[in-house]
Amino acid sequence: MIAKLKDKIYWFLRNTQKYTGTDNVYLARGGAWLFFGEAITIGVSILSGIAFANLLDPAIYGKYRYILSLAGWLAIFSLPGIESAVNQATAKGFEGSFYAGFKTKLKWGVLGSLGALGFAAYYWIRGNYDIAIPLFIAAAFLPLMQASQIYGSFLTGRKLFNVEVKYTTLAQIISTTVSILILFAANNIFWLAASYFISRTLLNYFFYLLTQFRFNPNKKGDKQTISFGKHLSIMKIVSVGAGYLTEILLFNLVGAQPLAIYYFAVNIPGMFKTLIEKVNILAFPKFAARTRQEIKSGMIAKLKKLYLVIGATIAFYVLSAPHIFKFFFPQYLSSVPYSQAYVFSLLSLPANLIITAFTAHMMKRELYLQQTIVPILGIILLAALIPFFGVWGVIGATLINSAFGITFTLFLFRKF
Repeated sequence: MIAKLKDKIYWFLRNTQKYTGTDNVYLARGGAWLFFGEAITIGVSILSGIAFANLLDPAIYGKYRYILSLAGWLAIFSLPGIESAVNQATAKGFEGSFYAGFKTKLKWGVLGSLGALGFAAYYWIRGNYDIAIPLFIAAAFLPLMQASQIYGSFLTGRKLFNVEVKYTTLAQIISTTVSILILFAANNIFWLAASYFISRTLLNYFFYLLTQFRFNPNKKGDKQTISFGKHLSIMKIVSVGAGYLTEILLFNLVGAQPLAIYYFAVNIPGMFKTLIEKVNILAFPKFAARTRQEIKSGMIAKLKKLYLVIGATIAFYVLSAPHIFKFFFPQYLSSVPYSQAYVFSLLSLPANLIITAFTAHMMKRELYLQQTIVPILGIILLAALIPFFGVWGVIGATLINSAFGITFTLFLFRKF
């Protein structure tokens, strides 16, 4: 009976491909695991948000978010582009990038630690120990925490989506559980920061070693991988930095409490973003194995379908946001209008499928242009609008930049 059901599902998926323009069997096999994992992650994030919203003062939570944002910004030194390069190389059989990527990220990550020590010393001298001590903790763990994340890129490159989801989901559940337990037990920013960095470092490194033991990546390397990863990292200095710079600017220009309000405003739309972006993870190995012409011929149809899904998501969230916040986050009802406006930034997500195609085919020029010009405009908008409009300045800057990003990415795609 189960075999017959599988056959019927397979038949249905195959026969509907002409309407979706996608390999539905591949999407179902890989996507089911990715979306299942993301559903669990969203559930865990909601529980975490409820705990922090109800047990931690917004001003303290704003400081905590600032520490994590500053650490995330310093993690740029760990060369985040290496992960995409390892994904791409692994998809082509060059699994030696798994080892080279880890060593490269670990070595360069030391610069992030030095930066964290510098900021920690600055806040220590000013007597702001709530921020200084957590940054000292971050300095000790950042390099290994970032480097060992490479296991996820290797697994997705091998199309082992089920394994990648199991590992990352389990890591998320354990680390979040630890943070919530610390929140109940100590309600102290020092212990919260320590639990965050220590638990994530140990879990990432454990799954890195487990991946190495279970799948024994071959030693076949590609000289272009690390070089390409460094290029991608340079590109991401601006784009990744801009993402963390938002919270850093809010904290320093407006204060800790508005930062907490902003974080809860973007948290649920951010979950939708992460869920929709799983499409890019599925697309990457496929794009790496196809010619540019094959990708270009079906891209517009895929984008239209994505926009239909995103449009329905936005409409649903705008209507339901007041009820979600009233039920889960009553202390942050002031975040609702910001959140309803911010969700329209989801309209920029289909353009990321084009960026995935650029990355899969190592199109450095297009990637440099897209991942520098768009974020630089975003930073300019943030710096101009936050001092006058606070959280609304961030929302406005995000929406304007999203519209420009879509237009500019489509312009670059014309020459794909």
